[in-house]
Amino acid sequence: MPLLLDGNRVRDDIKSELKPRVAALTGKGRPPGLAVVLVGNNPASAIYVRNKIKTCHDLGIYSESITPPDAINTEELLAVVERLNAREEIDGILVQLPLPPQVDAKRILLSIDPEKDVDGFHPFNVGALVAGLPAPRACTPAGIIELLKRHGIAIAGKRAVVVGRSDIVGKPAAMLLLHEHATVTICHSKTPDLPAVCREADILVAAIGRAAMLTADYIKPGAAVVDVGTNHIADRELAARIFRNSPERLAAFDKKGSALVGDVDPFDVIERAGAYSPVPGGVGPLTIAMLMVNTVAAAERHVAARPVC
Repeated sequence: MPLLLDGNRVRDDIKSELKPRVAALTGKGRPPGLAVVLVGNNPASAIYVRNKIKTCHDLGIYSESITPPDAINTEELLAVVERLNAREEIDGILVQLPLPPQVDAKRILLSIDPEKDVDGFHPFNVGALVAGLPAPRACTPAGIIELLKRHGIAIAGKRAVVVGRSDIVGKPAAMLLLHEHATVTICHSKTPDLPAVCREADILVAAIGRAAMLTADYIKPGAAVVDVGTNHIADRELAARIFRNSPERLAAFDKKGSALVGDVDPFDVIERAGAYSPVPGGVGPLTIAMLMVNTVAAAERHVAARPVC
């Protein structure tokens, strides 16, 4: 059996490490503060925000949820962000995506103070990532690195292949792996003979957003496979193929009418990989954990920058 890359365990370890840092900041005057802006009534976004707020509460981080109506326009939302930029007790600002179509998401994300950009999406912080300078890192890619390191997976000198080139996962994950001295290839829809490229990987990161797309033909025997996919499927025929070796998971699908699956075939990866992250329970728990890391680090920087009276 391959090594299971357990995101829940790593998340709990990170939270335990953060608690004394939060306590130290609280003792110096106030806890770290995170504001989450959730526009409208997207059910999936609402669940994510609830989980973020709950994690803040568990750690002793002050959290605030701002919920403008779905009809808000760009200028009104910019005003919300500017008010949060100006508040000293708020160390981190997160605008939950997606935003309604009438809102210019790029303008909103650019308006967040880079020092408070705990998502790590601002161009200032992306530039710092490229240059190897300290700054908030995108949460899911940072979680991938933690998952590998804390399970003893060597990165330096390894061949890493990232399938997917999004600004949120693929590109920053590739850059972080490069900083860890891996030789990195980024693949996408135009990559010729994608399975052959993937089979060269000692570390394979799947972030393409297609349910169980990466089968045994994509996986080098013994590779570490990190599955970033979060695909909700409702097709019975697809579910029967993906869960062909698990009557229990297929029965659960039939009862619920849907299931969450990754980008990697869950049974092929068990047969071929040396280590793998499951979906759910792999990378997913670390996205919020790394958001908390970024928030606490932002608060520590803000405390250090205060003038001494």
